[in-house]
Amino acid sequence: MNAILVNTIGVLLIIAIIWWFWLGPRRGVAKTVAASEQLKILVKDGVYEPDHIRLPAGHAATLHFLREDPSPCSEWVIFPDLEISAELALNKETTVEIPAAKPGTYPFSCQMQMYRGTLTVE
Repeated sequence: MNAILVNTIGVLLIIAIIWWFWLGPRRGVAKTVAASEQLKILVKDGVYEPDHIRLPAGHAATLHFLREDPSPCSEWVIFPDLEISAELALNKETTVEIPAAKPGTYPFSCQMQMYRGTLTVE
């Protein structure tokens, strides 16, 4: 009986972790960035803040990532659809240049996809 209880609790914890990091809804507020504006993105406590960024189509932008989380997972930010990646220094600002892109939604994340965000070009 104890083995069944322990296994059930273990499975429930695994499901909760998967939901929290990969399937759960993100409640961040979208930040719209003008073409000339510089946006600072805080990397802390397992999230990007803001985690939803809007950019105007046809304009390049510079994003400034400030990594305060010492977790190894937070070391990189990857924009797979734009073929951009950057190593984020701990407690230092790292700039990431986003070229002019076509309208669409471009996800970004850490290398393990635990930190996630969305870049919307409109």
